[in-house]
Amino acid sequence: MTEVSDPLRSVGEALGDRARRDQPLGARTTYRVGGTAALSVACTDEAGLLEVARALTGHPVPVLVLGRGSNLLVADSGFAGLVVSLDGGFDGLAIEGTEVRAGAAVSLPVLARRTAAAGLSGLEWAVGVPGSVGGAVRMNAGGHGSDTMATLRSFRVVDLLAATVEDAPAARLAAGYRTTSVAPTEVVVSATHHLVPGDPDDGARTIGEIVRWRRANQPGGSNAGSVFTNPEGDSAGRLIDEAGLKGFRIGTAEVSTKHANFIQADEGGSADDVRAVLEHVRAAVRDATGVALRTEVRMIGFDGPGTRTR
Repeated sequence: MTEVSDPLRSVGEALGDRARRDQPLGARTTYRVGGTAALSVACTDEAGLLEVARALTGHPVPVLVLGRGSNLLVADSGFAGLVVSLDGGFDGLAIEGTEVRAGAAVSLPVLARRTAAAGLSGLEWAVGVPGSVGGAVRMNAGGHGSDTMATLRSFRVVDLLAATVEDAPAARLAAGYRTTSVAPTEVVVSATHHLVPGDPDDGARTIGEIVRWRRANQPGGSNAGSVFTNPEGDSAGRLIDEAGLKGFRIGTAEVSTKHANFIQADEGGSADDVRAVLEHVRAAVRDATGVALRTEVRMIGFDGPGTRTR
């Protein structure tokens, strides 16, 4: 059972029946390993998120906003904080001309297929990313030569620190490669993209090509996609492969033999083993090449309680 601090207990009391204690968290990630969350709450609308913000007032507890869990690794010891997830009312998708407004819980593959079928182009790349619209805004997700910022025009965010709701232009994100300025205590609730007219058949072909390429070149199973971001002008996978690390294993985790920038977890395995493999790979590449790889996966619960709200 994950430890519950006094401030977290107070937050749980303020949330009442909405709060759930000691719920599986690692199982809600694409790694499918790791421990539990001390406290969790699911919100169906912005009013619910603002209630959470009020419950957090004055209580310095760690907060994790959980989407589809496709870029998280949760420690075996779990997360000693509050997990906030979106449910129900955040899965809407509206297309008006070339403007697309999507709720944060919409999956990226659904967004790609729906917009392509509507004769719009610009989000085909998203079919191969197993994340959500909210997570894509938070980390500027991308692939196949494009990313979220290429078409994002604005987004809506609830700040759990200030208990406010804001509509903001994409420029506010100060986005870079797989990074933005969205704070850990900010919950992206929707995003608006401006696309260009396209042919539905062309879009379907592009999506089909992306899906086939990923199946041919990337492993399935329990992983979080690319573990490390690509260094400028190079490929993290190439550096790992040249260091002879494909198939390197510690306990229940190993570097994929199909793509070196993926770390696979065995069924029923250990998140701490995944972390150990990751750190070994990072150290080995640094020793061999001098390149310090930066992780794309967020580590939850490994190095202290996490991000505090107040």
